Amino acid sequence: MKVTIVGAGNVGASCAEYIAQKQIASKVVLLDIKEGFAEGKALDLFQTATTLGFNTQITGVTNDYSSTSGSDVVVITSGVPRKPGMTREELIGINAGIVQKVSESILNHSPNAIIVVVSNPMDTMTYLALKSTGLPKNRIIGMGGALDSSRFKTYLSLALEKPANDIQGMVIGGHGDTTMIPLTRLASYNGGPVSQYLDSKSLEKVVSDTMVGGATLTKLLGTSAWYAPGASVAFLVDSILNDYKRMIPCSVLLEGEYGLNDICIGVPCIIGANGVESIVDIKLNETEQALLKESANKVQIMNAALNEIL
Repeated sequence: MKVTIVGAGNVGASCAEYIAQKQIASKVVLLDIKEGFAEGKALDLFQTATTLGFNTQITGVTNDYSSTSGSDVVVITSGVPRKPGMTREELIGINAGIVQKVSESILNHSPNAIIVVVSNPMDTMTYLALKSTGLPKNRIIGMGGALDSSRFKTYLSLALEKPANDIQGMVIGGHGDTTMIPLTRLASYNGGPVSQYLDSKSLEKVVSDTMVGGATLTKLLGTSAWYAPGASVAFLVDSILNDYKRMIPCSVLLEGEYGLNDICIGVPCIIGANGVESIVDIKLNETEQALLKESANKVQIMNAALNEIL
C-alpha cells in the first residue's frame, strides 16, 4: 500500500513518522514545493528504520507528482499554517488555491486515490476538494473530527484523572473554535456516562478547553500543532488501508443526513477500504441538533466566502 503526503511540514512529517512506525503502508511519499525539504525529511525519517524496527520505505520529492503515482491514499496538509491570533477562516483565500491545485495534480497520477484533507479551514477545503475534483463523496474525507475527539478525550481524562484510553467521546460539527460540538451526553468512562463523575461546571470547562484546543496550542507553540494532528491522520489512514471500519468523526458531504445538505461537516462515519463506508445516525437530542445546525450555518458562511474567491 502506498500513501502520499503533500506538505512535508510539521504535520506532514509527523503523519509520515507515525504511518512508518506502525507499518500502516509499505511506501510513503512526502511531497513539498520547497527544494530539498521533503527529501531531507524523508531521509531523516528513513534513517530511524533500523533503530525503530519498521520496513516502510519513505521517499521525498520536490513538486514531482509523477512519484506519487499509484497512491492508495493521499493526505493534503499543504497550506499556510495558522499563526497566533489568526483564525482558520482567514486562511481561506491562501489555502483554497493550493488545495485545488494539489487535488487535481494528485488525481492525474492516482485516479483511484482516497483523499484526506487536513488543510484549514478544513471543512471548506474538504468541500472545495470534492467540488473541484468531481469525485464521489466517499473518497474525500476531512480529518478534523478525529483530532477534535482526541483532544476532547484528553481533557476528559485530565478532569477525571483517569487513563485516556478508558474514555470514549466524540466531537461533531465544524472543525473550528466556535463550530465544534463535544458530545458530553454521550461521553463515557469504561461504559459509564462521564456525567456520573463530573459536575456540570467541570464538563463545561472540558467543552471550552476542547473548542479552543487548537488555538491554545497555537498560542503556546507560535504555530499550529503537529503531533496530535499527525497521529489523527495516521489513525484515519490506518482504518482505510486495513479496512478496519472504525467509527471516526470526519468531515464529509451530507445529502440530507442530520437534516443538512450540500455541506461538508463533521459527523460519525464508518471508515474502511472505500473511504467513507457509511454515515452513522447517532440520534441527537434537540439541543445537539440545534448546535449542529448553528455550526453548519457558520461553515456555510465560509463556503460562501470561498465561492466569492473562486
